[in-house]
Amino acid sequence: MSAAEDTVVLYRPTGPRELELVRASGNTRWPPRLPDQPIFYPVTNEDYAIQIARDWNVPASGSGYVTRFRVRSAFMQRYALQKVGGREHTEWWVPAEDLEELNDNIVGIIDVIHEFYA
Repeated sequence: MSAAEDTVVLYRPTGPRELELVRASGNTRWPPRLPDQPIFYPVTNEDYAIQIARDWNVPASGSGYVTRFRVRSAFMQRYALQKVGGREHTEWWVPAEDLEELNDNIVGIIDVIHEFYA
């Protein structure tokens, strides 16, 4: 079975601080959540990630990035998809306490696929 067949592709809109921490890990791990961030929420599609990075991250921090990464399907099956708006606004909600295990289930690296600037 290839990596594509037993993984789920996830997208994560992120700001510059979080991206700096991802890069410090060699693009292999997400940083721990802050105390006021009880969930880690990668999204299910590139268009939704672009909307968040461009429309939220850029005004908040001057830049926004869209990342793409793969996680083992068996791990992601624990979590239900959440619809948070329109049809394309779907996310996975991973509790902060499960983030290290999610990191352990990343296959390959976390790629930056889009960059937006003020």
